[in-house]
Amino acid sequence: MGKTIRFGVSLDSDLLEKFDSLCRERSYQTRSEAIRDLIRNTLVQKEWEDASGELAGTLTLVYDHHQSGLAQRLTEIQHDHHDAIQTTLHIHLDHHNCLEVIVLKGEAEQIKKLGQKLISTKGVKHGNLSLTTTGRDLI
Repeated sequence: MGKTIRFGVSLDSDLLEKFDSLCRERSYQTRSEAIRDLIRNTLVQKEWEDASGELAGTLTLVYDHHQSGLAQRLTEIQHDHHDAIQTTLHIHLDHHNCLEVIVLKGEAEQIKKLGQKLISTKGVKHGNLSLTTTGRDLI
C-alpha cells in the first residue's frame, strides 16, 4: 500500500450536503472512506469497460430538454451511430427533465466511445453505460 496523500476538493455546498447525507446513510466514518470507495468502484468499472469484441449494453441519460440545442445534439449523435443503436426509450420525468435509455450492440470500442460521447455532451446531467455480453459465447 502506498503513502497517504492529502488533497483538497472544491464542491458546491448543496452537493456536499447530499454527499454527507449519503456517507451517514452508508455508515462511512469519514468522507475520505467514502471517496476511496467511489474511486475504487470507478477503477473497477474502467477495468471492466476495457473489454473487447462484440457486446451489448444500455446507456441511460438524464438531461434538461430546455437546455438550448441539447436534444438536437443528442439526436444527431445517435443518428451518426444508428448501426449500434437497437432501440431508445424516452421518458418525461417532469416539466424539465428527460430520461433516455438507449440499447446498444456492436464492437466494444464503438459502444464505449458512443456512450462516452453522449454522456459527455454539454448539458447531460447524468449518464451511465452498463455493458453486458451478447450471450453468444456463453454456454
